[in-house]
Amino acid sequence: MPQLDTSTWLLTILSMIFTLFALLQLKISKHFYSPSPKPVDTKLQKQQTPWNHTWTKIYLPLS
Repeated sequence: MPQLDTSTWLLTILSMIFTLFALLQLKISKHFYSPSPKPVDTKLQKQQTPWNHTWTKIYLPLS
């Protein structure tokens, strides 16, 4: 049974890491960041739900 040749693994792994790093840098460089972000007014708005208007009674089962 022939031995597994691992002499090219280092080159393959290093080139894969470099390629992933380059692709990540290209993806980040194309991302648009707004130059001056403005604070967003976060007012809580009360949502209308059906159970706010009507009163319901929950009955427990007989024990």
